[in-house]
Amino acid sequence: MKRYLIAGNWKMNKTTGEAIELAQKLVESLKDVNDRDILICPPFTALYSVYQVIKGTNIKLGAQDVFYENSGAFTGEISPIMLKDVGCEYVIIGHSERRHIIGETDELINKKIKAAINNGLKTILCVGELLEEREAGKTLEVVKTQIEKGLNGVSKEEMKNVVIAYEPVWAIGTGKTAKPEDAQEVHAYIRELLSKLYSKEIADETIIQYGGSVKASNIDSLMAMPDIDGALVGGASLVAEEFTRIVKFIKQ
Repeated sequence: MKRYLIAGNWKMNKTTGEAIELAQKLVESLKDVNDRDILICPPFTALYSVYQVIKGTNIKLGAQDVFYENSGAFTGEISPIMLKDVGCEYVIIGHSERRHIIGETDELINKKIKAAINNGLKTILCVGELLEEREAGKTLEVVKTQIEKGLNGVSKEEMKNVVIAYEPVWAIGTGKTAKPEDAQEVHAYIRELLSKLYSKEIADETIIQYGGSVKASNIDSLMAMPDIDGALVGGASLVAEEFTRIVKFIKQ
């Protein structure tokens, strides 16, 4: 049975000491949660230290990015093997900040997804539209392109290791959140698209998260939508009390 997945993307925040402290608080506050999956994604520098804190608990470890080769002359990059070595089970790929600030293309994102899956990592593929694209009525078109190109060459069998995160770019870090009904419309479209690309069974089994200014104050209404299977949380995941409430959302 599909389980909800609540993930915290810490982005470029927390020194190692601060990351350990936050992880320790979350281990304590979330120890009674067993009906949904919990994931935290610290920066690369804190992954190993955080894993020592959460190892053996109900909290899983993820990274915020990965390179598409296992080793080699790629200065500054981190391979899937390295992530596995420090305890990662998941990796976020194609986050809008990497698409629009770093300049990552759908083709590069696809290579990363395949490399991560080939090395036994579960991937969270982020998709979403810019404000001008939404205003131009291109939301579904943008999402369709990002999913089709991002999953190019990913097999039905490999889809069990793929999570989709719909994150409207205009809602990330802005305090603006897509209305639950608007998010549901896109999530339902994504599930329909996966059904066409793969099968209804795979579409039903794939976790589709919502991301974009998710907070304790809106998580319950978002998770009440039938096609929202979890959340990818940014700023609110940096505060133990706030993230705890998000993980412990009340299903309406």
